Formats: sequence, C-alpha cells, structure tokens
Amino acid sequence: MQSFSSLVPPVMRASTVKFASLEDFVTRGSRLPDGFSYGTTGTPTHRQLESRIAALDGGAHCVVVPSGQAAVALVMMALLKSGDHLLISDSSYGPAQTFALEHMATLGVIVERYDPCIDGDTFGTLIRPATKLIWMESPGSITMEVQDVEAIVAQARKHGVLTAIDNTWSSPLYFQPLTLGVDLCIHACTKYMGGHSDLLMGSISANDFELYRRMRHLQSYMGLASSADDCFLVERGLETLALRMAHQSAVALDLAAWLETQDCVQQVLHPALKSSPSHALWQRYFTGSGGVFSMALTPAPVDAYKALFDDLQTFSIGASWGSVHSLIAYYPAQIQDSRAFPLVRTPLVRVSVGLEGAERLREDLDRALRRFQAVAAASPQQA
Repeated sequence: MQSFSSLVPPVMRASTVKFASLEDFVTRGSRLPDGFSYGTTGTPTHRQLESRIAALDGGAHCVVVPSGQAAVALVMMALLKSGDHLLISDSSYGPAQTFALEHMATLGVIVERYDPCIDGDTFGTLIRPATKLIWMESPGSITMEVQDVEAIVAQARKHGVLTAIDNTWSSPLYFQPLTLGVDLCIHACTKYMGGHSDLLMGSISANDFELYRRMRHLQSYMGLASSADDCFLVERGLETLALRMAHQSAVALDLAAWLETQDCVQQVLHPALKSSPSHALWQRYFTGSGGVFSMALTPAPVDAYKALFDDLQTFSIGASWGSVHSLIAYYPAQIQDSRAFPLVRTPLVRVSVGLEGAERLREDLDRALRRFQAVAAASPQQA
C-alpha cells in the first residue's frame, strides 16, 4: 500500500486516551503539561495549533481554551489569590474588567484600574507589595489607547510582578509582546486567527515553562477543553491570516482617514492615524494595524444613531470583529462614564473591516452618515 501524505493536518478527536499498560495508566498525570491523559488535556491536533500560535507570538508554549474570555479568566484565576493586588488597564475588554471587579474581587483579590495612558515612572508608584499581576490591552478596547508596554514591563520586573496582555487587535503578525518581556500573551482566536465568524477560542502563550505548566494544570482541571474541530478551523484560518490582515489593515486605515474629513465625525480613534495621541507609541511597538477602530460623532439623539445603523447595507451589526465580514457596533456614553479614566464621554461607534472593498464600505458609511445628519438636524435632543 502506498503511503499517504496531505497538506492539511489531520483532526484527532478524543474523549478517552488509550494506555498501553497499567503502569502507563497509573502514571498518566506525569504526562502533563505537554502529553495526553484525557480529552480535556487535548490531542495532537490541539498541540499542533498551540505550537504554531506560540511560534507566531515569539513564545515557547501555548494553551488554547474555548474562548478569549476563558483565557482571561484562566490567567487571573491561576495567578491570583485572596489578598493579591491586580492592576488592570481601564481600557481593557469590558468582560475582562467585569470578571476582575465582580468575580476576582469576591475571592479577596484587590482590583485596581489604571490609566492606560500612564507613563512608566508614574506606573511604578501604583505597584504595591501585594501586586501580583498587571493586565494590559494595547490598543485598548473601543477607545484604542496604546500603552507604553516596555516601560510597564520594566517596572513590573523591577518589583517582581507578572504581566499579561490581550494582543488580539494586532494579531501576532504586527506585535509580539513576549519579545519585550511580557510574561503572558492572550488572544481571542475567535477574531483574526479564526477569521470567519464560526468559532470561539482563546490562547495563552508564554516563554516560562512554570507559567505554562500552571496554565495547563488549571485548564485541565477546570475542564476548559476546546474541540479538535475548532482547532482545525483556527489552523486553517492561520493560512490566510497575513493576507486578510493586510487587506483589513489597509482598508480600515483608508476608511478612518476618510471619516476624519466628514462634518458629522468629531473624532476617529485609530492609533495608526497621525492625529491619534497614541500614534508615536503605535509606531514604536507595531509593524501594522488591526482592522478595528472607533469614531465619535457630533452630538445627536439616539434616533439618529438608530437611523444610521438601519441604513447600513454592507456592514452588519454585531459585537465581535476580526472576521471576513464588516461589522459595526454602538456603545452609549454611559459606558465611558463608568470608566475610572475615560478618554471620551460621548457615544462611540466601532467599525470592524472585513474583506469587502474600500469603496463599497465607504459608500455604505457615507449614505448612513447622511441619514444620521438628517435625523439629527430634525431633532434638538442629544444622545
């Protein structure tokens, strides 16, 4: 019989792992963190994807979990206990902050939000003897503040504090925080890596073996198992990641620059724009930009925003981003008012560019913005 070889990695599904002997079975726990003992610890399909993500991140190890939020929760629960102090960026993903403030706090963790625009020296004054973890997201969720990651890492190392960062916006193609000394790099693989709006997955990459072992241990015992089929889909998504990101980055920047010229747009929040307060830091750390940005429109009633969203034909309304489909989302001013360090105090519209052409997306937004202006002009009430 002829041998068989394929360009596509096989999908290995399993709940039960077979053991060759009683001794192998009794000592199965020693197979972790890399080996296989039960379905929750993964199969070779999982390890292949984890190895590939780790390499992209510039790391040595990786653990995949069922969602980006699961990755957030796993890191915090693995590293923090009662009495520990967590510093989390005020521009971090909302559910990450909610998990910290509502769940970790009930376990006795002291949670403190910090200004994402803080400088390194000032950041050092926030670190306490009990500080055990610094949580970054750069650029920030929705408001897109870029943090001085290297300066924060320097302060963390000076005080023996671990660092973690949500690096989903740029993907590992445009920023590798592990190479700057960040301890843990988190991605919502649901976004760019998967890229097609059909899966949920998160990843945690590290260089330190002991940190990796702790992540794998808790991932296994919490039963945070991703399916082999979803691993296959992410692996397939990685094949086109560079092509998709190049298009989405270029079109998003083109749209952002055009939106800056529109009368009804007060501000465009995109760090790759020269007008961004974060532009210098973005240039220092990133080799490219993600396809997601936000904009603040001129004061208008909620009905004007409803008209804008109702008029869109190419953009779909949705909370996720990073896929082949362009999405748009609305965030009321109350969300910014609830922040400890708000960048703006107005409603924000977040734009996620897919694989549609720039002209098609521009025409869709242009028509919808005209509708927004018309409704706003007809009403004196403001949002």
